[in-house]
Amino acid sequence: MLPIINMEETGCNIVRLREDAGLSVRDLQDIFGFATPQAIYKWQRGLTMPTIDNLVVLSLTFQVPIERILVVDTMD
Repeated sequence: MLPIINMEETGCNIVRLREDAGLSVRDLQDIFGFATPQAIYKWQRGLTMPTIDNLVVLSLTFQVPIERILVVDTMD
């Protein structure tokens, strides 16, 4: 069995953790220094994954371990 990141569920986690932290998408955009919020919206929809560096920043921002952000499934 190989582990695989469930991008859609990970995106849902990012939304939930962002909301729990009382942050808007604009707040995250400012934290990352992104010119537009598109990358964050793509993460939240599960279309793309944050880079490892960005996962570390999300982890610190949300004050949770990276394992609480990622949803990992096992494939048979």
